[in-house]
Amino acid sequence: MSRDFVGALLQLNAEKQVPREQLIRTVEEAIQSAYRRVAGDEDIHVRIDAETGKIRVFRARRVVSEIEDPLTEINVADARVYDPNATIGDLVETEQLDQEAFGRIHAQTAKQVVLQRLREAERDVVFDQFASRSGEMITGTVNRVEPRAIILDVGKNVEAILATTEQSPSEHYRIGQNVKAFVLEVRRTTRGPQIYVSRTHKGFLRRLFELEVPEIHAGTVEIRAIAREAGSRSKVAVGSRQEGLDPVGATVGQRGARIQAVVAELGGEKIDVIPWHDDPAVFVANALSPAQVLNVTIDEEHRIANVVVPERMLSLAIGREGQNARLAAKLTGWRIDIRSDVSVAEAARVAAAASVEAAVVPPAPTGPSPRRAEATPVEPPVEPPAPVKRATRTRKVAGKAADAAATSEGSAVPVAAEATNGTGPAPADHAAEKPAPKPRARPKSAEGVS
Repeated sequence: MSRDFVGALLQLNAEKQVPREQLIRTVEEAIQSAYRRVAGDEDIHVRIDAETGKIRVFRARRVVSEIEDPLTEINVADARVYDPNATIGDLVETEQLDQEAFGRIHAQTAKQVVLQRLREAERDVVFDQFASRSGEMITGTVNRVEPRAIILDVGKNVEAILATTEQSPSEHYRIGQNVKAFVLEVRRTTRGPQIYVSRTHKGFLRRLFELEVPEIHAGTVEIRAIAREAGSRSKVAVGSRQEGLDPVGATVGQRGARIQAVVAELGGEKIDVIPWHDDPAVFVANALSPAQVLNVTIDEEHRIANVVVPERMLSLAIGREGQNARLAAKLTGWRIDIRSDVSVAEAARVAAAASVEAAVVPPAPTGPSPRRAEATPVEPPVEPPAPVKRATRTRKVAGKAADAAATSEGSAVPVAAEATNGTGPAPADHAAEKPAPKPRARPKSAEGVS
């Protein structure tokens, strides 16, 4: 029986890849749990010899200063009856039990517990194995295709989940196809460990280059940055740690053999390999390849790179739907503003014309003008009015003369002579300004004639 037990342990060790010590500990806990299902047997312990397979069952209690559970604890005085050297915290064996007390019911219970504990131990081993491989690349076989995911068999009855969001839009999978994937996360669940993988992560592209390019795997060529839009296009910045080694040439390979292997694994995805440079202006210009760049101005404060390209290269620098500029911005970490040389020259001309116009016509003051001392307005001197020649008396005399001439028969006294009345002729300017009013005719009466 002991030999059969040891042989079963060795077979489980080979099939489940569970360490032998963990298997023995699992069986001990299972048999111990079967014994303790009976009331009053909470202090039973089981030990198995890994070499001979012999099982020893005994009662033991923990030595404590104050007893809280009398079924599993014992004080120091009582413990030293069984072991003179017993101290607080020791496990003291109090009774040796016969294996015949382990009946059929105990055996069935122990079997169920052993199987359950073995499954748990196997899950723990798988979890530890793949948890350490997080961030690495694994190869699996397409087991089944579901609407939201593809299930990959990665061996040892372990399945990996390739979600739809982690699949490349240009790829199609079939049952039995070998697929490489990047391990994103390993989760521990009640059904066992779940492995989540991806083919769109930029780490997957990095692992493919490490697999195809020996210089990258050895570390002489380093991948400094990656920007990727899965299924469409990617940009990879590489740098060399060895003087005289061309990082771009080593990555591309002779006649593009190395890069073509990576492109074939990604389903025809385009890959731009550019050299890394510590100068941001040069790095931004390289990142916009294959477009030609004339000038790059760096704004350190706002993290903006202003790029000038030829007019014929503007659409190439921006790319289809802005893809080339977007990938370059992700790769460099700078916000990129792309303008053509024609638009830059036009803007400079307009700015120069505006500056010349501003120099000719000074701008109106925008702020309040400095307060000046208010001067008292000086009124012009008022000239005295010119003397007005009074002609009232002359007009009255002229009126009387006209009346007398109209009423008197045979009277021919000249008006001008009477008008003088010793005062001389009236001024010509006064007569021109305001003519004398016409004399009004008076009714003929006795008083008027006399």
